Amino acid sequence: MAAPHTTNRAMFWRIIRRLFGANRGRLFVMLLALGSGAAVTAALLNLQIDAKRRLTFEFRAFGPNVIISPKVPVAGDLVATMNDSIMDAIPKSVGPYRVEATSFLYAIATVRGPRGGVPVNAILAGKRGMGIRTASVTMIPPPTDPDAPGYDLVVPGDLPCTLGVQVAKQLDAHVGETISILISGRKRTCKVSSLVETGGPEDSQVTVMLDFVQRLANRLWGISDVEIMVPGTPKQINDYVSTLQKQFPDLDVRPVRQFTEAQAKIYGRISGLLEFTVALVLVLTALCVMAAMTNVAMERKMDVGLMKAIGGSMRRVLRLFLVESALLGLAGGAIGAAAGIFLSIALGKAVFGVAARPRLIVYPVAVALTILVAIISAYPLRRLAAIRPASVFRGEA
Repeated sequence: MAAPHTTNRAMFWRIIRRLFGANRGRLFVMLLALGSGAAVTAALLNLQIDAKRRLTFEFRAFGPNVIISPKVPVAGDLVATMNDSIMDAIPKSVGPYRVEATSFLYAIATVRGPRGGVPVNAILAGKRGMGIRTASVTMIPPPTDPDAPGYDLVVPGDLPCTLGVQVAKQLDAHVGETISILISGRKRTCKVSSLVETGGPEDSQVTVMLDFVQRLANRLWGISDVEIMVPGTPKQINDYVSTLQKQFPDLDVRPVRQFTEAQAKIYGRISGLLEFTVALVLVLTALCVMAAMTNVAMERKMDVGLMKAIGGSMRRVLRLFLVESALLGLAGGAIGAAAGIFLSIALGKAVFGVAARPRLIVYPVAVALTILVAIISAYPLRRLAAIRPASVFRGEA
C-alpha cells in the first residue's frame, strides 16, 4: 500500500493538472486579477517609501529647519553672539543623511556704491559652512587693539560679496563692480560676485565670508546664529533637536515648526491615501478571485467525493486546495510585483517629476500580500466540506 504522503503528493499534482487543463480561461482571469493587484500594490508601496525620501530632499530646498542662537539676543548695548567653535560639536549626520550647517554673523554697515552717491545702511552677513575652519583673511598687525592705526585686513585677491537685489538697486551696483563697506570707522571694499533674489531678508543684505565680518565688526570668533538643514522624517528631526538641546543647554535650539509640521502633514496624507488605495485594490482582487473560486468549488465536487470515499479527511482535502490557491498567488504575485516596481518608476516621474527609486523590500511584501489574498479568496471552497461521497456518485450533489 502506498505511503500516505505519496498518495497526497499524487493527488496534489492531479489537482494542479486539473487547474491548468480544465478551464484555462478562468485560470487566466484569476492570474490576471492577482497579477494586477500585485502590480498596483507594489507600485503604490514603492511610491510610499520613496515619498518619504523625496519629501525629505524637497523640503531642503526651503532652507534650514533648525536654528541655534543665543537665548538672550541682546547683552547690554551689544547684540549677543556665540563662539563659532560650536560648529565643531554639531552632529554631522542623521542616520544615512548628511547634516548641513551654516554659521552667520550679522552687523549693520554703511555701504557705498561703485559710483559714490548716498550711502545705504544694510545688514552685513558673514557666512561660513560646517567644517570650514581655514581663515581666508589675515591681519597686520595682530589685533591687540582693533582701533589702533595700521590695523588692516589683507585679503588674497578681490574679496567677493553677494548683494541682495534691494541693496543692489539702491546702490546701482552690478556684478563685477566694487562697493565700500564701513563699520565703526573701519572701511573695506569688496567685489560683487553675484546678485540674489529670494523674496526674504537676503534681498536687503550684503553677504561676505564670516572672517571678514568678525574682524571688521570686532567680533572675533563670534557668530549670531547657526542655521541647520536636517534631513529625515519629522521624528528624526525632533530627535536631532532634542539631542542639540541637551548638548547646548545655554543656547536656544528650536526647529522651524512650519517646515517640520508641514512635512509630517503632507507625508501623513500621502501615506494614508496610498495605504487606503492598496487595501481597496487587495479587497477588489480578493472578490474577483473569490468569484472564480466559487465555480472551482462547483467543479471539484467529484474530486472531493472521491478523496473522501477513499478515506481522505476533509482537513487534508482543504489543505490541498489552499496550497493550490497559494501557488496561484505566488505566480500572480511574482509577475505582478515585478511589473509594479517598474510601474512605480513611471508614476514617480508623473507625481514628483523624478523617477522613484526601486526598493527591494517592496517585492517580497507585495508577493506575500498577494499570496494571502489568494488564500483568503479560497473561502468558497469551504462548501466542499459538506459534500457526501454517496450523494456525489449518485449525481445528487
